[in-house]
Amino acid sequence: MVNIIINDKNLEVDDGKSILEAALEAGIKIPTLCYHKELSPYGACRLCVVEIVGGARPSLQASCLYKVTEGLIIKTDSERVRRTRKIVMELLLAMSPETERLQELAKEYGLPRLRIKPKDKGNCILCGLCVRACREIVGVSAISFKQRGLHRKVGTPFDKINDVCIGCGACAYICPTGTIKIEQA
Repeated sequence: MVNIIINDKNLEVDDGKSILEAALEAGIKIPTLCYHKELSPYGACRLCVVEIVGGARPSLQASCLYKVTEGLIIKTDSERVRRTRKIVMELLLAMSPETERLQELAKEYGLPRLRIKPKDKGNCILCGLCVRACREIVGVSAISFKQRGLHRKVGTPFDKINDVCIGCGACAYICPTGTIKIEQA
């Protein structure tokens, strides 16, 4: 067990937990899009950013990836955190403007309007939930990330129907943007 402080609240949590897990157990809300308790953390959406206070160098960290250590002091709703989340939300909304969860968060954080021209409706935000669900829960790795940079996307090898896909629909179910659709044969 380690002792940490989140938003001035003293907590004793299991060593090895992420800040996000510790916060959720303590009833402290941190927004996420790419986190699922049954999957390994990925840190793609960066909505779960928190501020690590004190020490030699205060920093912003993805709470789903950052492990708790003794004496850690964390702020989940500082001005710096809120400003960063607004920027991240704006970028994600530009990628997928029709996503309900993002629209709710933007409203909650007072994001007035997009300064960035949105792409097409319903685009993938590259959160990795579908890829991890297929690999870690279903155990088949029918889809994966392809290409790099601006061309990065989720797909099957060579954009062909993948024989290892069992058609379970886990990828479509877990997708926060509704980008993945299951087609009936």
